[in-house]
Amino acid sequence: MRRSPARALAAALLLVLASAPAAASAPVDQAPPPAAVSARYGDDCPQEGLGPELTAKLDQAIERTRKEAGVPGVIVGLCLPGRGSYIRSTGVADTATGRPMQTGLLMRIASVTKTFTVTAILELVDDGLVGLDDPISKYVAGVPDGGRITLRQMAEMRSGLYPYTADPDFVQALVAGPERQFTPQELLAYAFRHPNTSGPGEKFQYSNTNTVLLGLVVEKVSGLSLADFIDKRVDGPAHLRRTLFPLAAEFPSPHAHGYTDLTPTGAKTDATDWNPSWGWAAAAMISDLDDLRRWAQVLATGTLLSPATQAERLKMLPTGIPGNDYGLGIFDNHGWIGHNGSLPGYESVSVYLASDRATLVILINTDIHHEGSEPSTLIAKTITGIATPDNVYDIQPQD
Repeated sequence: MRRSPARALAAALLLVLASAPAAASAPVDQAPPPAAVSARYGDDCPQEGLGPELTAKLDQAIERTRKEAGVPGVIVGLCLPGRGSYIRSTGVADTATGRPMQTGLLMRIASVTKTFTVTAILELVDDGLVGLDDPISKYVAGVPDGGRITLRQMAEMRSGLYPYTADPDFVQALVAGPERQFTPQELLAYAFRHPNTSGPGEKFQYSNTNTVLLGLVVEKVSGLSLADFIDKRVDGPAHLRRTLFPLAAEFPSPHAHGYTDLTPTGAKTDATDWNPSWGWAAAAMISDLDDLRRWAQVLATGTLLSPATQAERLKMLPTGIPGNDYGLGIFDNHGWIGHNGSLPGYESVSVYLASDRATLVILINTDIHHEGSEPSTLIAKTITGIATPDNVYDIQPQD
């Protein structure tokens, strides 16, 4: 049974941690074999491979999962210090031309953006300019119960604020005009017309409303646009050379085309140039494999933050989803620390396994669910089931 556009958009835009069932996508035509290993996957990542046996096993399993899930193209980077690295692309970046996927292509990273926005907030904490337990009303007026909701609770996804992506009028507006430019204030208006879903701190509920508000706090306190603050204080110090925060629908080349079925009829379409402003601080950024590999390590180890602030970030609380806990804009999935993302046309996973000092990055050019699961989760589970069987990444679909 095909999802209705409203239900499909609400499910997808609330992200992987609250996935809803979806129809399986059609199979993709035969794709070229995996591309060559990237030459710039990170200075601290072993340049040697994982050996012919393990490499072949991963090649075969990823390709099998890609085809079963109907994913056009996949980029994978797995770094296992002491064992080697695995960097591959497979499938196509453009179904119309058959252009192969390549490891150096730019991709929309969706809710991995949240890790950048929350890092910006935590840097302001280290600067002494904001406090995690400050109420949001200190910085943004008009937030329902804003005098009791703290910045910490919003970063933890425990504010109780209604997720604007679940508002039917928002869904209709986005489906009708995916090229539309939304302002943060317009997004929040969709949320604030609804009563809060719970009291502050009472329970986990994934909501982009939280991160949009945190983005406004960054702008008010720093005097910079969120894009400029992230560029100067996060991307620059982390040495991320190809990561950017678009102001509208711009998408520098070279990039992969992205495909979605989140349309009025449920038909698959090319969403490459859809405007990600609807996600802003929660979902709008662009990056590539090399930068996300570096970012996964920086994020999980706290390179940009004081040890005390990083310790606050990593105080994980249960989400109610087995194997998944959530801290301050970051999750722990069976030992893998980081975040994932999903928006029309693209999905991402960028995570770090502290016990092995390992990083895993997955970038794909579709968000079409397969048998109720996010395709990026299926690929991550396939890879980790082989390479790190004691720590298998897996987010179970939630009804």
